[in-house]
Amino acid sequence: MSTRIAKSNSPMRKLPRQGRSQATVDAIIEAGAHILSEKGWDDFSTNKVAELAGVSIGSLYQYFPDKQSLVEAIRRRHLDDCLAVMRGSLREGKTVEQFAEDLVRDMFAAHSINPGLHRKLLDEARSSESMRDPNSAFEAEYLGHYAAAVAAFRASRSGANERLAGMMLSDLMNGVVHNAARRGMLDSEELKQELIRLVRAYLMISD
Repeated sequence: MSTRIAKSNSPMRKLPRQGRSQATVDAIIEAGAHILSEKGWDDFSTNKVAELAGVSIGSLYQYFPDKQSLVEAIRRRHLDDCLAVMRGSLREGKTVEQFAEDLVRDMFAAHSINPGLHRKLLDEARSSESMRDPNSAFEAEYLGHYAAAVAAFRASRSGANERLAGMMLSDLMNGVVHNAARRGMLDSEELKQELIRLVRAYLMISD
């Protein structure tokens, strides 16, 4: 999974600048994701994360001032992965059928790496104000990709509000995938097939 963290509004105390420091940050974030996934927010602590990552608590605090900042880094890594799915799904030359298939399967895969993690991020871990901002840079890019899908694949575009339709498609995907994570259904092939059909049908609607 990606560990790219934008410098602006970063939850980190400082950003890694060399390969060795990047490896340390990667290990900390991976360990944090594992503990949050397995133990939940109440048992999540920087000491436990440092121990599992094989680093000193001082090394952890060089990059993350507290456990909330570490959770935000874990959350941002997941958002990066979701953006990567959208970018890949929108490669040129795809049919609407291929787009729907790739989007659903890749988004389920992104949420299946640590399936318990997403339940904890959704229902237990606190999120920062920037993460709840509907006008954040992530939200703008994420919804922009869905709007681009509507523009590329919608059967009839006359008078269509592509941004609104993209938001509807995004909400459909997020609702189904996040509830699948909550219900332990991320490996359900039947659910994936149903969602693929829904996405394809929505994009093929004629005015």
